[in-house]
Amino acid sequence: MPIPFSDPIWRKPQAASRFQSLFPSGEKADVVIVGGGIMGLSTALHAAGLGMSVQVLEAGEIGQGASGLNGGQVIPGLKYDPEWLLEHFGPERGEALVNFAASTADAVFELIRDEKLAVPFVRNGWIQAAHTEVALKAAATRDRQWRARGADVRLLSAAEIAAMTGAQGYLGGWLDRRAGVIDPLAYTSELARVAAAAGVRIAEREKVVRLANAAGVWRISTENGLELQAKAVVLATNAYTDGLIPGLAETIVPLHSFQIATAPLPPNLAATILPEGQAVSDSRRILVYYRKSADGRLVLGGRGRMALPTSTSDWAHLERALRRLYPMLSDVAIERRWFGRVAMTPDHLPHIHEPEQGLLAVVGCQGRGVGLMTALGERIAGYLQSGDARQLPFPVSPIRPIPLHAFRQVGVAATIAWYRLLDALER
Repeated sequence: MPIPFSDPIWRKPQAASRFQSLFPSGEKADVVIVGGGIMGLSTALHAAGLGMSVQVLEAGEIGQGASGLNGGQVIPGLKYDPEWLLEHFGPERGEALVNFAASTADAVFELIRDEKLAVPFVRNGWIQAAHTEVALKAAATRDRQWRARGADVRLLSAAEIAAMTGAQGYLGGWLDRRAGVIDPLAYTSELARVAAAAGVRIAEREKVVRLANAAGVWRISTENGLELQAKAVVLATNAYTDGLIPGLAETIVPLHSFQIATAPLPPNLAATILPEGQAVSDSRRILVYYRKSADGRLVLGGRGRMALPTSTSDWAHLERALRRLYPMLSDVAIERRWFGRVAMTPDHLPHIHEPEQGLLAVVGCQGRGVGLMTALGERIAGYLQSGDARQLPFPVSPIRPIPLHAFRQVGVAATIAWYRLLDALER
């Protein structure tokens, strides 16, 4: 019996196309983008808008990777708050980073509006839920820094977070009303549709196996024997990065993000669980995140095992988290289970690399990829056109493989298990 481990609730729009559009043999593109996820498609769309000729090559199908399989939370900001960014990057670069981080959710919702994307969404904010006093103090620090910049944020009391989430066990939290939720597969599919309408050529099932630079012209070879030429190449494969660029895969630790979805909630429970439709992430070491879907299910996700799942028991930790937060859902069936691969960098920041002129690579979404990669795609396109590094919010950095990378995943798996135990003891 097949294991239902790849059955997301997200759906492509009914009019979603298959893509097999390629540049004619011998014709040179301005840019070839390897990877048809949010980062690659956003870059392609904005590059086409700047007058560039663009080819996107996707190894699988559009939306098949983490871009279509994530939790659909659109969260502005980075893992670090404004004061940290200013301290570590200096006043000029730090200020640019803070402003960029503040804009990432806007980039998504403005794109949905301006391009009339058929994407279900709710923009009522994101709640960072605190289950300890330490987490509550961290939320107060974050709130102070963002409120000072005019962001639409506020702290939540224990009573307020209980009313807004319907969940048990939180001491308070932080609400960021700039955020929201989308259907990520619909979003990725619609990005591909409007990019193609703007003149971008997109080809699915074209795995790139070789990149070579000769006299300033990039030659791109695929597994199917396709040969393309381009002035520039953007590698937008993130957690699915392989050996195309030497050492790049060793700069990230790929992790699996597992998710579950309940059956549609009965009306009496739907009225008390996330009644305003916010997204939630909690403060645990191995956090869980959750939201309601457009068809009224509760969707909950978190880190899963490092290896591929082999049975539905691999999602048991999420089911336990769901029952802990919402005991009233003990009789509501878990109908869907799925997972996607995400990438972690050691410093928890996205990395932009340019190992050779005309070759760009971006890795590391850090759990905020929907907004981050949408906004970053526009900046990468601007950089491709102008060559002005000020277009890039993050500095271009050299590729630095993680020491003993082969053992890093073993260490991460052990850390996840230890943190999960500590979280369980804290309740």
